[in-house]
Amino acid sequence: MVAALVFSLSGIAAFAQKITVRSPNQKIKVSLFNSRNQDAGAWYLATTYSDSGKTSEVVPRIDLGLSRSDQDFSGELKFLKAGKPLLISEQYTVPHGKKSVCSNAASEVTVSLENPSKAKLNIIIRAYNDGVAFRYEFPEKQGTFEVKEEHTAYSIPGETARWMERWNPANEGLYTAMSGDKVQQQEWGYPALFRSKDSACWYLLHESDVNRTYCGSKLSNQGEASKYKLAFPNPKDGRGTGASAPTISLPWKSPWRVMVMGGLDAIVSSTLVDDVAPPSVVKNTDWIQPGKVSWNYWSSNHGTKDFKVVKEFADLASEMGWRYTLLDWEWDAMSNGGKVEDAAKYILSKGVKPLIWYNSGGNHTWVSATPKDRMLTHQNRVEEFTKLKKMGFAGVKIDFFESEKQDMIRYYLDILEDAAQFEMLVYFHGCLVPRGWARTYPHLMTYEGVRGAEWYNNGPEFTGTAPEHNTILPFTRNVVGAMDYTPVTFTNSQFPHLTSYGHELALSVLFESGLQHLADRPEGYYALPDAAKAFLRAVPNAWEETRLLEGYPGRDVVMARRKGRTWYIGGINAETREKKKTLRFDFLPPNATYKLTLIADGQHDKAFATKYLVVDRSGSVEVGLLRRGGFAALLEPVL
Repeated sequence: MVAALVFSLSGIAAFAQKITVRSPNQKIKVSLFNSRNQDAGAWYLATTYSDSGKTSEVVPRIDLGLSRSDQDFSGELKFLKAGKPLLISEQYTVPHGKKSVCSNAASEVTVSLENPSKAKLNIIIRAYNDGVAFRYEFPEKQGTFEVKEEHTAYSIPGETARWMERWNPANEGLYTAMSGDKVQQQEWGYPALFRSKDSACWYLLHESDVNRTYCGSKLSNQGEASKYKLAFPNPKDGRGTGASAPTISLPWKSPWRVMVMGGLDAIVSSTLVDDVAPPSVVKNTDWIQPGKVSWNYWSSNHGTKDFKVVKEFADLASEMGWRYTLLDWEWDAMSNGGKVEDAAKYILSKGVKPLIWYNSGGNHTWVSATPKDRMLTHQNRVEEFTKLKKMGFAGVKIDFFESEKQDMIRYYLDILEDAAQFEMLVYFHGCLVPRGWARTYPHLMTYEGVRGAEWYNNGPEFTGTAPEHNTILPFTRNVVGAMDYTPVTFTNSQFPHLTSYGHELALSVLFESGLQHLADRPEGYYALPDAAKAFLRAVPNAWEETRLLEGYPGRDVVMARRKGRTWYIGGINAETREKKKTLRFDFLPPNATYKLTLIADGQHDKAFATKYLVVDRSGSVEVGLLRRGGFAALLEPVL
C-alpha cells in the first residue's frame, strides 16, 4: 500500500499542479489540481471511484480555501511541497453504534501552500476505502483571527441524483429527491446523499470533528445550482445570539470535510464520520450502557405531569425488559400522587433506570418550558448533576439549541465534558446532526436532528410522508450517527399513521440509536401478539455488524444487524403497491444453521403473519410486504 501511494506522488516535482492520493484498496482516488495548471493560483480536488474495472468521475471539482480577517488563502496560493505519505491505521471499540469494532485506515498526504504574504496553509488529504476526508491547517504558532469565509465548494454535475434536506436549525425536515432541471437552489443541511450520473457510485457529504475552534456549516447552492458551497450559520439563528463567523487561534485545524463513498451498502455500513474524530476522552466506559426507553410524550404530551402515567411507563419498561424510562418536560410540575423524587424511587424499584429532560435555557431559545437554565453554566450543571446522581438518574435529555454557531458548539461540548465527570448519559434534542462526537464522548448516546415520530403530533403532513421518509433515513441521517426518531408505534397519536404494524416493528432494527425510545403507549405494546412482543423484548439497540441487504432511498430498504451470533433483520416498503422480497441468507457464516422467526405483514396493516423455519446461508425465503408495509426477522444459531 505504501509503495502504491509513493508511486502516485512521484510526479510532484515535474507536475506541481497535481498530486494524487489513493485509498488502501485503490478504489478511491482524490487528486489536487491547480486551476491554471501552474504552481500558483486557486486549487481544487477531484475524486474518482473504480470498481469492477469501471472508473467513475464522482465530484469533478471541490474548490478549496479560506478567507481570514487579516488575509486571503484561496485565489493566489503557491504550492510548496507534499509531505511524506502516511498510512493511518488504528482500530477502536465503541459501546454503541452500528458496529462495535471500527477501523480508521487511510492513506494521508499533507500539502503545504503559501499565499503572497508568505503565510502558510496546509491541506491534509485522506483517502479511505469508504470515502475521502480533507481539512485545512494553519501551522503558524500565534495569532487570533476571524474566518470571514470558507471557500470549500462541491461542483455536482446536473445529472447527479440527490436527496437533500432544506436547512432548518432543528434539522427536522424532509428529504427532497432532485436531479437535472429539478434541482432547487437554497441552503441545505447535512448529510446530503448523491448518486453519480452513471449510477456506479453513491456518496454522502458531511463534516466531522467540529469543535470549539469553529462553527457548524451547511451547504448552499443559492449562487450557482451545480455548486454546493459551505456556509456559516445564519446570524439570526439562536435568536441572534453569538457570532456567525468563527474566531480561531493559531495553530489551528478545521473540521474534516467528509465524503462517504461507494455502493449503497458501503454508505450504510460506514463509520467514516466517527473514524476521523478524536479518540475517546472517557477512559472507563463500563457505565455507558445503551438500552431501550419507554417514553410517554408521544401518546400523552403532558404525561410527565401525571405521576400515575409516569408509573405506567415505568411498569412498561420493567415488563418489556427495557433498561430506561424518560421523564420528559413538565416533570417539575408533577402531581397526582407524587413528585419527581417519588417517581425516581418508583422507577428504580422496578429495576429500571430513569432519564430526565431539560430545556437548554439561555437567550438562544424562545422556548420558556421549565426547568430552564439548569444546564447553562458549569456551576448550574455541577449542582444539577449532583442532585440527579443522588436520586439515581442515569442521564439527561437536553433540548432546544437552535444554532450551530461557535458559541453553541462550545456549549454542547461543555455539557458533555461535565456530564462525563458525573457519569451521566447525554442526548440532545432540537439540535445539530452528529459530527463524530460519539467517538470522543461515548456517553453521548443519541441526537434528534431528524423528523421523527413526534411529528405525528404536529399536524397531518407526517401521516402521508412518513413511509417514504422512513426509507430515506437509513441512507442519509442515520448513516452519520445515532438517530432519536422515537419509532415503533402501533396505536395513533394526534394524527394517524399509514404504515403497517410490520413496518413499525421493522424500525426497531432499521433505526440505530444508543438510547432507542419506543414511543407507543403501554397498551399498544401489551396488545401485540406474543412473537412481536418477544421481538421487542429481545432486539438490541447497539450492534456488532450492520449490512444493507437491499434497498433504494424512497422505495424500500432491508437491513441486517448482528449482536453476538444472532442476526436481526428489518425491511420496509414505502410504496403504495404490495411487494414480494426474496430474503437470502448468504451473509450467514458457513456450516451453521439458524432458527428463523419471521414476523411479516398479515392480511391487513394491523395484522402479523409469523412463521418459523430453519435456514442456512444457502437458503432463502419469500416475504410479502403490504403497501407501506414491512417485516422483522430474528436469526438465532442452532446449538
